[in-house]
Amino acid sequence: MHSYIRPGQFVALRLQSDQLRLIQIIPDTVVNLGRFGQFAANQIIGRPFYLTFEIADERDEDGHQLRVVSATELHAETLLAEGEGDGEAEDLETGENGVPMRTNRQIVDENSSQKLTLEEIEELKREAGGAGRDIVAKLLESHSAIDQKTAFSLAKYTLRKRKKYLRRFTVLPLDVGLLANYLIEERDAQKAMELRDEHIGLIGCWGNVHHSGTLDVDPDVKPHGRYVIVDETGGLVVAAMAERMGILYPHDAEEDLKTPTEEQDPPANPDSQDASGPPKPRRKRTQPMSAITNTITVIHAYSQPNLSLLKYFGYDTNNPDESHPLHTHLKTVSWMQLADPTADPLYANEPPIITAEELAELKQSKRTAYYHKRNRWERVKSVVDEARAGGFDGLIVSTLLEPASVLRTMVPLLAGSAPVVVYSPTVESLVELMDMYSTARRTAFINKKREIESQTPEGVAPDLSSLHDKFVVDPTILLPPTLQTSRVRPWQVLPGRTHPLMTGRGGAEGYLFHGVRVFPTAQNIQAAGNIRNKRRKMETTSTPISDQDVAMTS
Repeated sequence: MHSYIRPGQFVALRLQSDQLRLIQIIPDTVVNLGRFGQFAANQIIGRPFYLTFEIADERDEDGHQLRVVSATELHAETLLAEGEGDGEAEDLETGENGVPMRTNRQIVDENSSQKLTLEEIEELKREAGGAGRDIVAKLLESHSAIDQKTAFSLAKYTLRKRKKYLRRFTVLPLDVGLLANYLIEERDAQKAMELRDEHIGLIGCWGNVHHSGTLDVDPDVKPHGRYVIVDETGGLVVAAMAERMGILYPHDAEEDLKTPTEEQDPPANPDSQDASGPPKPRRKRTQPMSAITNTITVIHAYSQPNLSLLKYFGYDTNNPDESHPLHTHLKTVSWMQLADPTADPLYANEPPIITAEELAELKQSKRTAYYHKRNRWERVKSVVDEARAGGFDGLIVSTLLEPASVLRTMVPLLAGSAPVVVYSPTVESLVELMDMYSTARRTAFINKKREIESQTPEGVAPDLSSLHDKFVVDPTILLPPTLQTSRVRPWQVLPGRTHPLMTGRGGAEGYLFHGVRVFPTAQNIQAAGNIRNKRRKMETTSTPISDQDVAMTS
């Protein structure tokens, strides 16, 4: 991720009130933050991240409306130590260590303590030129009981007024964790299945999602780093996996030396085409979904997957950028193409092959349409055949569908020792999944299978259809099933005032199911070894005792 703000990039603004705003930096535009004010986007382009800006009411002589708040100014607003002042310590209570301690016992919290009226505050808003600093200073001066407040209550009062009147914001780089927190706090969390940052970390950890490098190996070697995912969080899980795999941000693009990237474009000038000969070679383009290794295959239920959240990282699925690494490393396959590809017209209807002589006689528009249809069919067929062949290195599922029906189709497509992770906001569906892969179910499955095989004549393949009808999934190919949850709860940790924050958001707890793909052996394994029933005898040696030793003993 770049350390400076670039045009067209999505960034997060942390306002003084701790709210998050996601904006796209478009040059020559004005960013409107509602009641916090507005500023020109050009003033922050090229600036480093994590700077704090203050919106001024009027522009300076250079035409700038933003002022960079220095670190000295940010840390200079500290509170005075308790007990300072002439004669103040005589009226204070004393703590256990003898230090004077002020309490809130004599404070009466009422509106009459603030001498400024609402009309005067509104007048200060119109006249103040310090972006709210003068208003906060006036409020503290006009408070009649400000000297009675403890340091902690004064800090809370000052912070509350600063959040209300100061118009400051900090520019933060947008990553997956920050986007997840934004969806939870500021947007509809149910659209992302209430997926929190700690769940994203567990999914990547248990799913063994990592960067596997480019395909710079022998072509005969099996491609690695191929993950399959069922995502209904709007692309949040896809973004989290792509971030760990190093293919999320535009500058993460790497050149795959052995990746097929040739796709022909029609010539710019049709008159330059010789009508008497075949078409001339045209420039090469990066073919979408052409990567062989370090890829993500998304299984979706509609004509297109819902990956709208990827736009925050510079990749729009409706208008993809060819320079973005997801253009080649992200692949999409529908459930229809995976289950019955012949029923899909994109896969089944192959465009007829036209010879070079026939292409030379076609117009440019028809020739372009032919290349477009042919390349699309080849791309769809290649991706679907690759997905149906299986051999994936991991499976991540975050869907509202029945998890058992998804795993029944997807687990057989995994390679050996491939991890399986299923996320669900509720625990009921995962508890049922745990029962399907339990030891009791596995034992019943094996016994039923042996019974069918024993009743089948020799030389005839056993009919296991009744077995699969009774058991929704095959419990022998996924070990060991585990169910877990994790939630980070913020606490206030202060001397004598340690407690969880009662204003924390509720919502779903969130649970994760994890297992590992295994291949059951076709032979019966029996324990073997040397079994010894007798105890191991200890060898002892006897030494004769002389008369001198007896005398010394006595």
